[in-house]
Amino acid sequence: MGDKFRITEYKALAYRMLLAYVFYFISRVLFFAFNTHLFAVDGFWAFLTLCYHGLAFDTTALLYINSLFIILGILPLTVNTRPGYQKGLAVLYFVTNFLAYATNFVDIIYYRFSQVRSTKATLDVLADETNKKALFAHFSWAYWYVIVIFILCCICWYWLYYRVRVKQEPVKSPKVYFGLSTIVFVVVIALMIGGVRGDFKHSTRPINMVDAYKHVAIPNQGDIVLNTPFAIIRTITTSSFKIEHWTGESYINASIKPIKQYNSHPANRPNVMIIILESMAREYWGSMNRGVNISGFKSYTPFLDSLSDNSLIFTNAYANGRQSIHAMSSILAGIPSFQTAFTSSPYAKQKIQSIVSICDSMGYQTAFFHGAADGSMGFQGFGNILGYQRYYGRTEYNNDADFDGIWGIWDEPFFQFVGRTLGKQKQPFLGTLFTLSSHDPFQIPAKYKARFKGGPLAIDKCVQYTDNSLREFFNYAKTQPWYNNTIFVITADHTSQTYYPEYSKEINRFAVPILFYSANPAYGLKGVRTDLASQTDIYPSIVDLIGYDKPFRSWGRSLITNSPSETPRVINSPGNIYQFMQGNYIYLFDGKKIIGIYAISDKGLKHNLDGEMLNAEMSKGMLDCKAFIQDYTDRIVNKKLNP
Repeated sequence: MGDKFRITEYKALAYRMLLAYVFYFISRVLFFAFNTHLFAVDGFWAFLTLCYHGLAFDTTALLYINSLFIILGILPLTVNTRPGYQKGLAVLYFVTNFLAYATNFVDIIYYRFSQVRSTKATLDVLADETNKKALFAHFSWAYWYVIVIFILCCICWYWLYYRVRVKQEPVKSPKVYFGLSTIVFVVVIALMIGGVRGDFKHSTRPINMVDAYKHVAIPNQGDIVLNTPFAIIRTITTSSFKIEHWTGESYINASIKPIKQYNSHPANRPNVMIIILESMAREYWGSMNRGVNISGFKSYTPFLDSLSDNSLIFTNAYANGRQSIHAMSSILAGIPSFQTAFTSSPYAKQKIQSIVSICDSMGYQTAFFHGAADGSMGFQGFGNILGYQRYYGRTEYNNDADFDGIWGIWDEPFFQFVGRTLGKQKQPFLGTLFTLSSHDPFQIPAKYKARFKGGPLAIDKCVQYTDNSLREFFNYAKTQPWYNNTIFVITADHTSQTYYPEYSKEINRFAVPILFYSANPAYGLKGVRTDLASQTDIYPSIVDLIGYDKPFRSWGRSLITNSPSETPRVINSPGNIYQFMQGNYIYLFDGKKIIGIYAISDKGLKHNLDGEMLNAEMSKGMLDCKAFIQDYTDRIVNKKLNP
C-alpha cells in the first residue's frame, strides 16, 4: 500500500463524494419536476444552468456533512484499509448523508406551501407544533410516493457505494507512507476550507442563501440553485425572527408609524444617484466633524468637504448594520439587520417595497453598480430581489487592466464608467453605486502612492483616493445633461479602522455620514443637521424628494420633511443585543429585557442609568424599542414588507 501511495483509497473517496453530487442533482431535478408550476424557467438549458450554479452550494453542504468522513478517510494511519475501519466509515457516510438528503425530499412537497427552502426557522416553527406525530402521519400518507422515491434513491446510492471497495493492504514503506499521507491530508483540508466557504476568491464571508439569487432573473429560481441541507446549515447558528407581542398594533401605528405618506410635488421627477462608500466612516470626513473638538483632527476628504458646503449633511448619523450587505437592505429598503442579518435569512426572498420598487412604479430606469466580480458580497443577488433592471460589475466593465488584483476595478476608472453608463439611461433614473477601493488590504494605484500619503490608519490613503475619484466623477457629471436634475445621496456602508478615541466608543462604531446634494436649488438640499439620523431614513427621504404620494412601508423617516410627528431614532446591533437611540437616551435591549439606559451623550456607554429612577421618557423609549422590534419581526416573518 505504501508503494501505491493509497491511490485506491483516494479514488474510492473521490468516487463516494461524486456519488453525493449525483444524488443531489437527482433531488434537484425532482424538486423542480414536482414544483414546475412555481418557477418560470425558460427551457431545459436554463434549468441546467441553474443546476450548474447549484454546485457551489452543494459543495458547501456536502463538505459540512462529510467533513468527519473525509478526515477519517485520509488520516495518515495504518488501519484505514482494515474491514472494520471501512465498515465504520460506511456507517458514518450513510447515516449523515441520508439524514441530510432527506431534507431535500421534504422540500419537494413542503416548498409548495412555504415557497422557500427550509431553514432553521422552519425547524423552529416545527418545534413549536404540538401535533408533530399527526402532521408526520398525514404527510407520510398523503405523499407516500415521495418517501418511496427517497428510499429507492438511498438503495441505489448504497449499491453504487460498494461498486468500489478498498482492500486491506500492508504498509511497505512507513516513511514514504506517512510523509505523503500527511501532505495529502494538509492539501485536502485546505481544499475543504475553500469548498465550505464557496470558493477560493478573496471574500469577507462564506456564501450564504442570498448569493443564490445573483444567478437568477426571477428571485424564486434561487431555490433551485440552493439545496435544503445548505439552507439549514447556513442558518443553524443564526438567531430566529421570533414574533413577540409586547404592545398593540394601535401603539405601533401611533409611535413607530411603519406606514408613511408624503405629499411633495417636484416640478420634474429628479434622477437619483445613491453612492454607498465602502468603509467610509464619519471619522474620516472633515465636514462631518466641524465643531466636534477632536484634538489633532485631520480630514482625508477634501472634495466631500467642499461638496458638503453646498449640501444637506447629517453629522449625527449611524449605520443600521455591521456589514456591506446589511447596508444594502438598510439604505435601499429601510430594513436594518440585527443579530440575524435580514439579507442572510430565508425571509429575504419575499416581495419587498423599496426605493427600487417605488421608482420602478414611477417609470424610472434602475441600475446597480459595483466594480467587483458580479455577485460579490451578495449585492447582485439582493439587487435582483429588490428588482434592479440592470447590474453592472467587473464583467460589464470588461477591462481587467484596471483590476486591483483582489477586489475589483479601481474606483476612479469605474466611477467614470458609471458616469458614461448613466448618460445612456433613460431619464428619470435611479442609480446606485457601491464603491470598492477603500477596503482591506487598503491599496491604491501605484500612480497615486506619492500623492496620497494617508495618515496613521492604513485606510486613510484609500479614503483620499476614493475622495479624489468622486471629484473626477462629479467633474464629468457636471458636463452631462442629466446632472442638474439629479439628486445625489452619499453615505457609507459601515465603519472601519478607528484612530480617534471618540470613534472607538461603542455607539460611534456605527457612525457614518449622510449627505444630500443637488445642483438644482429647487430641492433645498443645503445645511447642517445634528438630529439623529440613520441609513433607514435615506429610503423615505428619497421617496419624499421624488414626489411619491402614496402610502408606503418605512421604519425610517423623511429627513427632508422632518415632520414633528416622526420621531428621530436609530436602531442597530453589535451582534448580540439591540442598540436603540431616541430622544435623550440610548437603550440596550437583549431581546427580553432592557439591560442598559444611557444618556444620549454617553456614546461610550459608561454610566448605566437603569438602576436609577425611570422617568416618563425612559419608559416610553423602552416600549418604543420593543414596539419597533415587534413590528419589524412581524412584517418580515408574515411577509408584510410590501403592504
